[in-house]
Amino acid sequence: MEDQSVVDVGDVRLAYRTWGDPFGSPVVLLHGLGGSSLSWEAVGALLGEEWRVYAIDLRGHGESDWPDEYAFEQMRDDVLEFLDACELDRVGVVGHSMGGVVAYLLAEEHADRVERLVLIETPPPFPGQLIADSHPTGPVDYDENVVPAVTAQIAEPDPRWEEELGQIVAPTLMLAGGPESGMPQGRLADMASLIPDCRLITLGGGHQVHKKHADQVAQQITEFFTS
Repeated sequence: MEDQSVVDVGDVRLAYRTWGDPFGSPVVLLHGLGGSSLSWEAVGALLGEEWRVYAIDLRGHGESDWPDEYAFEQMRDDVLEFLDACELDRVGVVGHSMGGVVAYLLAEEHADRVERLVLIETPPPFPGQLIADSHPTGPVDYDENVVPAVTAQIAEPDPRWEEELGQIVAPTLMLAGGPESGMPQGRLADMASLIPDCRLITLGGGHQVHKKHADQVAQQITEFFTS
């Protein structure tokens, strides 16, 4: 059963979806640029068979507020305040693309809150990277002002993002989309090598691997969280 809720964190209201037993171990899902909690519908339902799953609409996306102020550090802090508001102490965090950046920044800055970390097709914090999310023409369910803000930080990340990958203490799983993805797969391996306890698995399916192979992604996450 999927439920939808909202919570106030700082100066924004975040919408989120939940699946699974309210008393189950918590897992937080963070979507990519231009996506929303709906991006996780299939994976969330599968993970909800074993976990308490929270999929957040990050600021500027979906049903959450669109405050016209967008930086990865703000999104990271939003997620931290979300954990506090929902009284979640330590959680498993899964991020896709943009959401993966938010996830590893949370793990770098607040190691005590992230029990395990999964990064799916996540842009590494190296200068000159591009974000592979598509931006459709016509009506969209996100603030278009978020796009230049996010892409600028991906292209020129704060050097501390890379420096502090070595400070991530959470066991980490990186899932890659293989040659079908527009993201440079070799750079994902470079990033994985900088995280102390990290395993990289290539599933194929391209950048939207969590949609194309939801069952495989959910299985990899479950096996990782229970290993």
